[in-house]
Amino acid sequence: MPASIPFWLGGVAASMASSCTHPLDLTKVRMQTMEVIPGSKPPNMFTVFRSTLSDSGVRSLYTGLSASLLRQMSYSLVRLGTYEEFKSKLSIRSEDGKPRKPKTYELLAAACLAGALGGIAGNPADILLVRMTSDLVKPPEQRYNYSNAINGLIRLATDEGPKALARGLGTNVVRAILMNASQVGSYDFFKTTLINKTIPILDYQLRDSLPLHALASVMAGTFATTVCSPADVIRSRLMSSSTNRGPLEILKTSLRTEGVSFLFKGWTPAFIRLGPNTVLLFIFFEQLKQGWRTFHETS
Repeated sequence: MPASIPFWLGGVAASMASSCTHPLDLTKVRMQTMEVIPGSKPPNMFTVFRSTLSDSGVRSLYTGLSASLLRQMSYSLVRLGTYEEFKSKLSIRSEDGKPRKPKTYELLAAACLAGALGGIAGNPADILLVRMTSDLVKPPEQRYNYSNAINGLIRLATDEGPKALARGLGTNVVRAILMNASQVGSYDFFKTTLINKTIPILDYQLRDSLPLHALASVMAGTFATTVCSPADVIRSRLMSSSTNRGPLEILKTSLRTEGVSFLFKGWTPAFIRLGPNTVLLFIFFEQLKQGWRTFHETS
């Protein structure tokens, strides 16, 4: 990434995208953390969404938005900024003056490492986001009732101890590695593969422009949703709980009571969220980078 592009720009782009898709993120987390009675049919995405609207109104769809923004300015800021830095280092010019094209496995490794760092940086905000968005589906006596992300961060550390900030860290880092590799890494792969290809039905050649970015983003979002779903469900259940149950215990209990399908609970809202979120993320990111370069050059 050029030196004139600030490290934090990816976090701003992710915050803008998340502000648009937060209601779907809230619906996904509530689906993942709802306790389902064995033998009963789990609620679908539309039931949860409609229930949220009817119970608390439109404003409730943005419950936990402050935690979501805190998460993007920690987790996404680090994972995107670090990945761009790694990619820039891998693309240093060779002796003939031409930029070196990073190999696919190099970009994948960079995405995995950047994702791990992002997962560590964003873990406290992830806990707050899961708790704040799932609060209303819990019995009143089990709710956390955080007024905002800062209040939640203080209460999390004081009520449960500093170690609570690392609750679910292992699962979250695994999920962050999978997400960055499958979203950011696959986006670069799809974009590189599709560029200059012609869509036969439309007789349209894909250039490095908005249509290509949108198509590559949708494909990356689909891939990322499927790859990350199991880790995402377990992470949500770990973080929404105040008990000391580990990921293996949650996995065994959930498999026994709900079957293998629980690993993909919330897939539909996750996809509906992650598809547009991925498109918006990269469109905002590219526009912000271009705007920053233009401002830097003219100032």
